Amino acid sequence: MGLLWSLIIGGLIGWLAGVITKRDIPGGVIGNIIAGFIGAWVGTWIFGDFGPEMGGFAIIPAIIGAILLVLVVSFILGKMSHNRGHRHA
Repeated sequence: MGLLWSLIIGGLIGWLAGVITKRDIPGGVIGNIIAGFIGAWVGTWIFGDFGPEMGGFAIIPAIIGAILLVLVVSFILGKMSHNRGHRHA
């Protein structure tokens, strides 16, 4: 049950990061879970382990980390799609 709970909380963290940034996370539910897990790792690494904890995640650093992740990924994907449209012969 612990793994299922972690997947649910990770997915909610990723979804919330997408809502806050107003950007879609590629991959739907799986993308949200991945963004939540990676965001939690990044946020805890940068900001430490503080605030309320749920499903093995320190919620505040996890959300901040997921927001940063979503912004970076959307920036990179935007640059990649922009460059595809402007290839030189």
